[in-house]
Amino acid sequence: MKTVVLFGGTGFIGTHLTQHFLKHNLAETIFVVDLLGPRESPYTQLLQSGLSSGRVVFVAHDVRKPVPPDLLPDHADLIFNLSAVHREPGHFPREYFETNLLGAENVCSWANRVGCETLVFTSSISPYGPSEEEKTESSLPVPETAYGSSKLVAEKIHMAWQCGKASRKLLILRPGVVFGPGEGGNVTRLVRSLVKGYFVYMGNRQTIKAAGYVKELCLVAMFGLKVLGSSDDSVLLLNFTADPPPSIEQMVNAILKTAGKRRSLLSLPRTLVLGLSFPLTAVERIFGVKMPINPARVRKLVRSNNVLPERLISLGYEFSYTLESAFCDWKSEVPQDFSK
Repeated sequence: MKTVVLFGGTGFIGTHLTQHFLKHNLAETIFVVDLLGPRESPYTQLLQSGLSSGRVVFVAHDVRKPVPPDLLPDHADLIFNLSAVHREPGHFPREYFETNLLGAENVCSWANRVGCETLVFTSSISPYGPSEEEKTESSLPVPETAYGSSKLVAEKIHMAWQCGKASRKLLILRPGVVFGPGEGGNVTRLVRSLVKGYFVYMGNRQTIKAAGYVKELCLVAMFGLKVLGSSDDSVLLLNFTADPPPSIEQMVNAILKTAGKRRSLLSLPRTLVLGLSFPLTAVERIFGVKMPINPARVRKLVRSNNVLPERLISLGYEFSYTLESAFCDWKSEVPQDFSK
């Protein structure tokens, strides 16, 4: 491929995807479009090299606004729409819809304008809603949050773009919890709480959390594009998570083994932790001090997201990372995440 454009390209997934393209020489030029500049960290050395050589070009733009003429090249062989407001909790409902819907419309409009015929949209498993029951690509989406609802509508916007021309190809990825170097979210907090010794179970040892390694997601994206390119299908929807999706206890054990730690972990009733989270949230609001738990996060931790990568398996995809090898790879790139 000559030109690849990544909207939301400087975020966590976009950074790794850019480095994947560079490492495997999959594109001549990669345009990363985002509000914030590219990440500077030891694990992004390949990205920094690409920026210096001109193979990677950063373009500042807000996807909530139409792409101005001459901001980007007049042709793209492949577009990724990674842009999203996704932290839950952390935003007002309006903000999820504003970014995820307007972003989808503007990216699709620009793809139409420059004649790009292959687009990848990173959605989420949130449209399924939390459930102890197994969910696959054939399950009916029943989102319970503004984020999940906005992602589902954004999928439809991309599908409408694909319907505009029979030759267009659309890959929709529904990732679970994606973790790895630079994630900075729930899994990073889990790692740090285990390393520092203040993690406790909340009656959620067997809670299933559909999760997968960010570098595996990059491989899955390339696999999906290859499948689309060699088939008559115009749209391919793939769930992304480890197979099988891990439980909280399995993730905890893998992290402790990677960090070389032994811990006797307490298990508190979830009702007790939930009750404590309310006054802690009040303290956070009054004094502006960040607290490790709040009601929304506690509820997320004790509810399963039992989503299976059924279509990936049926297509013959072979995973490159186990849960343990994923955390080991993360540690090799950012060892300080696994030390006090």
